[in-house]
Amino acid sequence: MGSDNRFGNLPKIGIRPTIDGRLGGVRESLEEQTMGMAKRAAKYLEDNLRHPDGSQVKCIIAETCIGGVAEAAAAAELFRREGVGVSLTVTPCWCYGSETIDMDPLMPKAIWGFNGTERPGAVYLAAALAGHNQKGIPAFSIYGHDVQDSNDESIPADVREKLLRFARAGLAQAIMRGKSYLAMGAVSMGIAGSIVDAGFFEEFLGMRCEFVDMSEFTRRINEGIFDPDEFKKALEWTREHCREGKDYNPPDNQTSREGKDRDWDFVVKMALIARDLMVGNPKLTKIGYGEEALGHNAIAAGFQGQRQWTDHFPNGDFMEAILCSSFDWDGIRQPYMLATENDSLNAVVMLFGHLLTGAAQVFSDVRTYWSPDAVKRVTGHALEGDAANGFIHLINSGPSALDGSGQQSIAGKPAMKPWWDITEEEARKCLDNTTWGPAVGGYFRGGGFSSTFRTVGQMPITMSRVNIIKGLGPVLQIAEGNTIELPDEVHRILDERTDPSWPTTWFVPRLTGEGAFRDVYSVMANWGANHGAFTYGHIGADLITLASILRIPVCMHNVDPEKIFRPSAWSAFGMDAEGSDYRACQNYGPLYK
Repeated sequence: MGSDNRFGNLPKIGIRPTIDGRLGGVRESLEEQTMGMAKRAAKYLEDNLRHPDGSQVKCIIAETCIGGVAEAAAAAELFRREGVGVSLTVTPCWCYGSETIDMDPLMPKAIWGFNGTERPGAVYLAAALAGHNQKGIPAFSIYGHDVQDSNDESIPADVREKLLRFARAGLAQAIMRGKSYLAMGAVSMGIAGSIVDAGFFEEFLGMRCEFVDMSEFTRRINEGIFDPDEFKKALEWTREHCREGKDYNPPDNQTSREGKDRDWDFVVKMALIARDLMVGNPKLTKIGYGEEALGHNAIAAGFQGQRQWTDHFPNGDFMEAILCSSFDWDGIRQPYMLATENDSLNAVVMLFGHLLTGAAQVFSDVRTYWSPDAVKRVTGHALEGDAANGFIHLINSGPSALDGSGQQSIAGKPAMKPWWDITEEEARKCLDNTTWGPAVGGYFRGGGFSSTFRTVGQMPITMSRVNIIKGLGPVLQIAEGNTIELPDEVHRILDERTDPSWPTTWFVPRLTGEGAFRDVYSVMANWGANHGAFTYGHIGADLITLASILRIPVCMHNVDPEKIFRPSAWSAFGMDAEGSDYRACQNYGPLYK
């Protein structure tokens, strides 16, 4: 089990204990309480957070309490030296507002003001937030619902929730900064997301875009620019663990055994090469390819495939699916974020989901809304239970991580776990529940294989998508819901109306009775593109917090309003939460403009 160093030096959380700076009895009486609050916050965060590579999140506490600008500057210098990417200010008391705040405009920041009556921590919180808002440096407000006694060292549940939500989103933003999106190829079949918008990545995510032609794959295959020992190991593992599935091609258009073996050889090499292009491979230096060994510093990528590649060469489905999964020939390891058809905007939400959860992500077409009447007409089956209002068919060839089969479990229920919690047995079950049928020639003239699995039901998932709107910029869509299972015969009939050689997930979004979530049909009708990505769990609130840090407005969601957590300044932009989100994002503009 392991992870490469694709994320480099991971950001830390900086803890800033601010204090009333008046010496001569006031400050001295507060030093121990204030620093204790910082230490408790640091311990809680370190105990409950991991980076997406599985390592523990580290906190750096300012060397002294911060009573004024000199100590604030000293803390800022310490944070720069230590690689801090997220700032949390804590205080149980009044402090000097704008003299003690964190002024770094790129660092996500929050203030936890202790809700106690002995000292006015809430007054400092309000004063400091006013300073942030007046200076145009938004910050999150954390304030417990119930009054605590001054000697109460517990962290209330509502404060804990906000601390984690802020920290997860802030760390995600900090990790993305300076990394790359790698486009392998160009535009696929006119799909807008594959028209890679470098300005979006640079201004909103702090990432750069790298581009390579797909001919780089043929060069590396023909010239042997991959680790030959790893290739031998990977091919043997693939033959043992990746079962071939049904060939849906007409008999006169089916590939021979010899041809299939050639395709397996080819697609395994593609997987090695795509990974090496993304993150590099020091072993390439030993065989004389030092430049190729470096990679492109990419934490997300996309492969064009269709059609210029797939009309002639085996498709990228194996490469995409196995890299996106949490295991391969090296055992359990951190998944890669690799989008099919070079859909960079779907790669972005795959990256968001992985950074927030540490789990693999599933890329899908948002392909079909099945109404109860349509299901009844086609199959004779009457929908009931969770499916009573219909469902959406999520299906696509390519990077549906095998984790999406739902063969892992948390508390006895199906799940897609953070990769470091997956057992060898769970990885094997995902492989055992996946087959690899020869690619359907109508789509993929060059051959290859497509992964096939059926996601189990009753798994909570969150589907999301970024779209770019001319004149508006990027917007985020979020739909929380659950997977469902259909009776076998109903599944077969519906699945075979499209391409049954691809992975299928039957999805029911949670309805609110309003707007895009008044019914399942409206969710499908309001989805902004042909693709979406889903992650395990209901993480819509975390996505909303991250979007507010990145200044990306949320145009569609079904998240409980009580869970929505945005910087305090957002409330000044109007009384309707979603309208104020748009206005705030427009006012502040891209984070890296």
